[in-house]
Amino acid sequence: MSSYPQTYIDDCRARIDAQVDAYRAAAASRDAEFEVVFFTNLVLVLELHFVHRLRTKELKDGNPLNEVRLLSGSIMANGGVFTGEKSIRWDPEKSVLKHRVGDVIALREADFTALAKAFFEDLERKFR
Repeated sequence: MSSYPQTYIDDCRARIDAQVDAYRAAAASRDAEFEVVFFTNLVLVLELHFVHRLRTKELKDGNPLNEVRLLSGSIMANGGVFTGEKSIRWDPEKSVLKHRVGDVIALREADFTALAKAFFEDLERKFR
């Protein structure tokens, strides 16, 4: 995809926000393990909403779109251990979550909300 209508981006953002709100509503009875499972898996939901985005527009400079792509691939194909991709210039210090190759991916609410915010901001800059 070379562009996404703003209404689609807004609807996807609203669905992600609804998931976070549902989590918060259940937070009183949650345990730490559920939090990590929920928000780590929510990265996959975020990625799949925009999985067909053009990589030429996404760029390969370690941006938040790349970060979600790398996290999703690592969750799905590497058992939740962060792996890089040779085509993406990855600098953990410039990323949202600072993952290094070999780190276990275990997102908490604050991690995911920061990542989702950066993802949507980057997406709107590049794909609107």
